[in-house]
Amino acid sequence: MAEAQVVITQRGAERLFAGHLWVYRSDIRGTDASPGDAVRVCDERGRFLGRAFYSERSQISVRLITRDDVPMDRNFFAARIRAAAAFRERVVEDTQVCRLVYGEADQFPSLIVDRYADYLVIQTLSQATERRKTEIVEILEEIFSPRGIVERNDPKVRLLEGLDQKVSLLAGEVPPEVIALENGVRFHFDLFKGQKTGGFLDQRENRRAAAEYASGEVLDCFTYNGGFALTLAGKCQHVEAIDLSPTAVEAGRRNQALNQITNVAFREANAFDVLKQCDEQGRRFDMILLDPPAFAKNRASVPAARRGYKEINLRSLKLLRPGGYLVTCSCSHHIPEHLFLEIITEAANDARRIAAVVERRTQSRDHPILLTVPETHYLKCFIIKVL
Repeated sequence: MAEAQVVITQRGAERLFAGHLWVYRSDIRGTDASPGDAVRVCDERGRFLGRAFYSERSQISVRLITRDDVPMDRNFFAARIRAAAAFRERVVEDTQVCRLVYGEADQFPSLIVDRYADYLVIQTLSQATERRKTEIVEILEEIFSPRGIVERNDPKVRLLEGLDQKVSLLAGEVPPEVIALENGVRFHFDLFKGQKTGGFLDQRENRRAAAEYASGEVLDCFTYNGGFALTLAGKCQHVEAIDLSPTAVEAGRRNQALNQITNVAFREANAFDVLKQCDEQGRRFDMILLDPPAFAKNRASVPAARRGYKEINLRSLKLLRPGGYLVTCSCSHHIPEHLFLEIITEAANDARRIAAVVERRTQSRDHPILLTVPETHYLKCFIIKVL
């Protein structure tokens, strides 16, 4: 039986030649592939361009996996996962939680695998990885011997693939909560209902970096489960951690109790309001942390997001003592690094503060960034010193 094939336009071929891994539906010239097939990709002159996953529903029709003409069988996919795991062994330290497979950046498009101690969480975000889910689980069990595997297939992106949203246990047993160490601090993780796959793993290295500069009085805005606040509490006199979500505040308090940390105060509040109130009250801090949710979820929301980022950064810079530090983040893919830095610069000028970038950071190294796939770079983090 002949292998399924997708023929793409010259524009699509040029996109692959430029290093991107996606070809959009508008650049598909013809195909005999079925939904989720592993296909040969050729241009209109019949030149072989690589092998890929095919989707008949998504606007991203082709996700390139390899430019080599090799069979994409179980051994191929197992080798990709082993290579991803070997990289994590090199770069991940002082933690029991990390991302083991990061989709395109690990040459396994639309597959996410996260580790929480002895448990794994997977996301199969395309027709192709969904079709191979059973095989992927078998490979993960063979390589990692986890006590249990959960699928967190609730992202809305699956709807674009014609797939349903679901959360379920795929293998072994997984408790309602997993306790795992990150940077020497223990956290509760709910793998069935927590944010993302159970927690935000991409800030791990930024939390550790922030702790190197922490001292005195600290304000942690958008604290979620206390990731930043509890990581740097040992270096500080007092940390005030705020979040608008009562569920997040309760999670932070539970993690605080788990670690017997006494110098962090969690409270439910709106960060914009708190920053304004602190300015009116004349309060000052030695460090302020800003890790908000994505303000720009699409291009149309960029202007409003820009105003939001400027406001919280301006107010924070005004509240810092001389020599204090601002740790400011954006996880909005539509706010590129140069624009985020421009916003911070405008905020510093309007606050009449002289500020210096001491660290320019991004997502943790277990979330590698492909140079030719800008979509893999979403998290920006600057550590700013007020002079």
